[in-house]
Parts: sequence; C-alpha cells; structure tokens
Amino acid sequence: MDAARRDVHPSAASPLRRRPGRGASHGGGSRRGQPAALAADGVEEVRLAIDYEKRDGVAYITLNNPAKANILDKPTSDAISEAWIDMWEDRDIRCAILTGKGDTHFCGGHNLAPRKGITEEERELLRTQRIFWPLAGTVHGQKTGVDGRMGDHYPRVWKPVIAAVNGWAAGAGLYILLASTDIRIASAEHARFKFALLTQGWLGHGPGASLLAKQLRYIDAMKILLTDEPFGAEEALRIGLINEVVPHAQLLERAEKMARHICTLPPVAVRMMKEFVVRFGDLPTDQAWHVQNLINSLLIQTTIDGEEGRQAFNAKRKPNFRGKLRKRGEAWPDLSEEDAKRLDEAYRSGEF
Repeated sequence: MDAARRDVHPSAASPLRRRPGRGASHGGGSRRGQPAALAADGVEEVRLAIDYEKRDGVAYITLNNPAKANILDKPTSDAISEAWIDMWEDRDIRCAILTGKGDTHFCGGHNLAPRKGITEEERELLRTQRIFWPLAGTVHGQKTGVDGRMGDHYPRVWKPVIAAVNGWAAGAGLYILLASTDIRIASAEHARFKFALLTQGWLGHGPGASLLAKQLRYIDAMKILLTDEPFGAEEALRIGLINEVVPHAQLLERAEKMARHICTLPPVAVRMMKEFVVRFGDLPTDQAWHVQNLINSLLIQTTIDGEEGRQAFNAKRKPNFRGKLRKRGEAWPDLSEEDAKRLDEAYRSGEF
C-alpha cells in the first residue's frame, strides 16, 4: 500500500506550521480552530491539534499538546474525530496506533476550563439542559462520529486500535483508552493511570466508570473508582487493563510490530471480528454463536479472502489477503439423486 501522510487541521509535516501573521487588527487569531500565537518576528505559529500520519496500512494518531498534558480541548477533540472518520473510511488502513506527544502524558483528560463569556451558573444550566434536551446527532450531549453510540472523539471504530501509552492516562485519557482501543502497550517508566473524576466530586460525563466495570474484575474496577488513586504500568498489567509493559524506548516499535502483523491478516474478517465481539459479546452464548455463524458464512461467500485463506492453508503457502468483495453468484445447480445422498451423508457427518 502506498504511504501517505495527512496532518489534521492544517496539513503540515511538523508539529508547528509557520505562516505570515495577519496583524494586530486580527488579534493573532488562529485558523480553523487551532491554537496560535505571534512570534517576535511577526510569524504566526500554529500548533496542530494532533499529528496524523498514514503509512503502510497503519494510521498514526498522536495527541499533540504536551505543554497542556495532551488534553482533549475543543480543537483536539474535533481533529481526532476527523482522524477516526478518515482511518475508518480509508480501506487501505487496516490498523491504527494511538499515542501522545512526549513522555509525560498520553492524555491528561478533558479541558475543564469554562468557555469564555459563560458564567459558572450558566455553565450548570447548560449541563443540566444537556441531560433533558440533548441536541440531535449527539449521545448524552456529545457529538457522534464514526460510532453513533459514543462521543465523536472516543468512538468504537471497527478496525483494531493499538494504544501506545507513553505517560499519564487520566480522566478522559483513561476512557479514550477504554472506549476506543483494543490492544494496550504501556511505557514501563512513564505510564500512569487514574480515574481522576471522583476526587472532583462527580462521576464524569464519559463512559469510563461503566467501561472499567465491564473490562476488569469487579474488585479491581471498584478499587480504581472508589479510591481514585493513581497506579502504574505493572499494576495495570496485573489487573488486565493493558496487555504489555515495555521500556519506553521500545514503546512505539512494539506497537508498530503488532500493527504490521495485523496488517497481514484478512482485513474484512479482522474488522468483522471486532464488531462481533463489541456488538454481540454480551449476548447469551447460543445467540452470539448464531450471529457468529451468520457472519462467518458471509465472509466465506462474499469475500475473496475467505477462499484465499483456505487455499493457502491447504497449499502450505503464505496467503495474500486483499480485503476484496466478490459478486453474488448463481444458484447451485440441481443435484442428482446420487449426489444429493452423498452430500447429505457428508453434511450429517459434520466432516466438510
């Protein structure tokens, strides 16, 4: 697959893009919602909300505000939402890696500073209104993106997402980890975790508490939620919040190795596996198994990878998975009585 790079808002190859300033009459404002400042030479510096790169089938999403703990402020939330949509719709992208800039914070949470021009009383009014009169196209008052059931900046994307946890994952940083990532690798030296909301006197607007309870043992989830104490990478590994702990210098390398392996697998089957587990994993086993069989039949009948996988296995060769769909075929021909009996015996034996 061809390598490609796309930096979200605006396009650039480095975290800072320098362009001529627009003068004092414009107040040095930012373009397209990006934080900006005028340097001494009159050149405006624009910080990209995220770095977004696509290379060899992998999308790299890097939260890029290390000076402010890589928080999810409005520009960052909008930019990462665009990145999720882009990596989902680009069929050449088979996997994503999510990380933060620097070695201190993966993501320190949402920006809790109130909007300028809004009083604290007005803020509470709007928050209450969001509960009873949420806007259309939102879930619990938050815009939806790829996944209509989750907020646009922490959706469920039906492609594998690997987290390279380079530092603190707290508040919204923890629930983007829980909501949007499937495989989690943490820096031994720098990764730290904290729910970080109970100590502020509330449960949080995001799905962190419910996702912790679903993904961890009850006693481990409740210890995190009820004490709201920070914990390190080894403890996160012990309780099953993350998959691996590696030296910080090897963090991205390990994530990339795993992503490259996923890219060798049949992309449609991989994406359907994730959707099946997330959508139907809570069903009773017999019902989930039924859905699994239906999906399995679809993959075998309507993708070329389903046939390629079996042929490669039988021929003892490396498969070439391309993620292509195939046209609907014709009806099976009528069988002779002899063939019908022979195939019925094979069908009843289960050996086919």
